[in-house]
Amino acid sequence: MVTKRKEDLYGSAPDKSKTALLIIDMIQDFSFQDGEQLFKQALPISENINKLKATAEARAIPIIYVNDNFDKWKSNFHILLNHALESEKGNLIAHSLKPDEKDYFVLKPKHSGFFSSSLDILLQYLEVENLILSGLTTDICILFTANDGYMRDFNIIVPSNCCTAVYKNDHENALMLMQRVLKAETKPWEELDFDELI
Repeated sequence: MVTKRKEDLYGSAPDKSKTALLIIDMIQDFSFQDGEQLFKQALPISENINKLKATAEARAIPIIYVNDNFDKWKSNFHILLNHALESEKGNLIAHSLKPDEKDYFVLKPKHSGFFSSSLDILLQYLEVENLILSGLTTDICILFTANDGYMRDFNIIVPSNCCTAVYKNDHENALMLMQRVLKAETKPWEELDFDELI
């Protein structure tokens, strides 16, 4: 079933949705320590995130890009996106995962998407109950955002094949921790019951 979004010409958030999809830190240039290794892990999950995003869009689930500002305090999301599109590695992912005009974006200064950002207010406005977290990295920014979301009483969903870490063990350990402590659902995105999420 395809549900149309309400139109809004002034850039406010007309959506009301039980669920939101967060795409965390996928827009970047990978030019940092362990960036080469992380890029190798990120490339295959970007395809899964694209499919997850298309599935969410077809059900009118809002997409929120939550991205680190990489200490560029005068930047905005479009500047970061253009930088990623021009970078050697980041462009391969940024081109395929480029946000649409209807998508939301939030810049974060630290690991958690909630810390000193507008994410919490946006989610309240959208009346979200369930958070689907995807992106980088499972053991750091996904984990910190999931923890802060759980503390705010959101139901946490972290599809295991839509996030990754530099090292496979760190990815798997973080998933197990979120499943045990945060009651997170960590099955692959294809196994999610989207009828329950809308």
